[in-house]
Amino acid sequence: MKAALIQLNPKVGDIGGNVRKILRAVLRAADLGAELAIAPELAVTGYPPRDLLLYPGFAREAEKAAETLAREIESTGVTVIAGSVGRNHGKGRPLFNRALVLEKGTIARSYAKRLLPTYDVFDEARYFEPGKNHLVFKIGGLLAAVTVCEDIWNDEAFWPRPHYELDPLEDHPPFDLLVNISASPFSVGKQALREEMLKALARKHSAQVLYVNQVGANDEIIFDGRSSHFGADGGLLSRARAFEEDVLVVDLDNPQGSTAPDDFSPESETHRALELGVRDYCHKNGISTVVLGLSGGIDSAVTAVVAKGAVGADNVHGLIMPSPYSSAHSVKDAADLARNLEISLLDEIEIREAMAAFAKMLKPVFKDLPPDSAEENIQARIRGILLMGVANKFGRMLLTTGNKSEISVGYCTIYGDMCGALAVIGDLYKTEVFNLARFLNQDGILIPENTLSKPPSAELKPGQTDQDNLPPYELLDAILKELLEKRLTPDELVQSGRFGEETVRQVSRLVKAAEFKRRQAAPVLKITSQAFGVGWRMPVAARSVFGN
Repeated sequence: MKAALIQLNPKVGDIGGNVRKILRAVLRAADLGAELAIAPELAVTGYPPRDLLLYPGFAREAEKAAETLAREIESTGVTVIAGSVGRNHGKGRPLFNRALVLEKGTIARSYAKRLLPTYDVFDEARYFEPGKNHLVFKIGGLLAAVTVCEDIWNDEAFWPRPHYELDPLEDHPPFDLLVNISASPFSVGKQALREEMLKALARKHSAQVLYVNQVGANDEIIFDGRSSHFGADGGLLSRARAFEEDVLVVDLDNPQGSTAPDDFSPESETHRALELGVRDYCHKNGISTVVLGLSGGIDSAVTAVVAKGAVGADNVHGLIMPSPYSSAHSVKDAADLARNLEISLLDEIEIREAMAAFAKMLKPVFKDLPPDSAEENIQARIRGILLMGVANKFGRMLLTTGNKSEISVGYCTIYGDMCGALAVIGDLYKTEVFNLARFLNQDGILIPENTLSKPPSAELKPGQTDQDNLPPYELLDAILKELLEKRLTPDELVQSGRFGEETVRQVSRLVKAAEFKRRQAAPVLKITSQAFGVGWRMPVAARSVFGN
């Protein structure tokens, strides 16, 4: 028997469009000789639908669409497993997260997801009631067990500390084939862990495993696909493409195959994920062109390269906005970048006059107080106004260019350089931005060498560098990773003896003080285990682990 892993990029809420996408993939699978076709978790609605699920009409529409899909695929003779929502007519939350088995023109069977994640970006218990039953059915001489995403992520033999008391596979009826439909978000390096887990499950249950993952980006969450087929001995037999839609047909009676070419280096994964994130954010919001400020610095340069790959050079527009403190080489670096990328350089707008106008207006209020961060932030806000004005006038989307190090410690200006609709590199530490820039320059100079070699600077006052106010980025980023991703408290980090206490306390205070800014920041494309956004829920007015 042949099975097709139909790796789709759905649009959240576009039920009709998603069903048509499933139908086209099933027709292709049928042409390739598949008897079974498997689509991802919540393929009918797109994942994650979030509060769309609170509208009863949305669930009714999804149910009707699934019934229509069952009728439309009947003539193919293909049995289809696809994810959708189902209403709960009993006690508990109003919906189930279901895997539907479509055959002979009907929804023949269904399975409700049993483990509902509530960590990181997930909040499924807000909407769904957990299922209680298993689903095993016979197809092509095999007993197929159906599961949904998280249901296979709780094997006590694999995980040192499982998230749930229940393991849906622990007391499962016998099966020959484990089917898992997923919407498993991407993070750098995660695929190696996934494959180790799937390999362990195949061996433990002596069963082939078909893992089908969503691909694409919905808001800040990116899905990498990489749907896979494992043999009963745990060997990886086939893997679908990364960051692209795919229909992968595997032969379950003669388990063998090949894996799509892939590159698991952090820089390659990061580059492809960010391009997909920008492309889908634009496409799914009906946006064709983007604009960003070009400072001559590393952050705007990397953002521009990603944007070009996502929407094409003709649709990326840069604006250079020098102040009296901008160095001549920064302006040249920005212009050279635009020339290298062949993107449109809209204009060079001096902000000197605007700075002088603000200084004159504020003179009666500021009196003779010495210049400080207030005047520096006004420069950033002038640039934000100009960028938003261009975006509004020409119907373009503004991209923010701040990195994770800056966002962490508040080295960014709210209503200034934080203006925009999407934070492209907001989950990359500064050191990682430099690593990605060097990777992007491997096949030819895109980012000017001077941008890579000069000390990072916001250039908001004469001779300024970032390290005037911050620890060196290698040290800052190392501390931030411990605080944000490994979740060590400042006290624990000091006690480890790896960093100086004064520096740890300084960074911790900055992280705490910047929380109100992050609440108002653009969505951040998530590529690590802990990004700022829906998976970061720190209080603002609180005594936190980072300080008062």
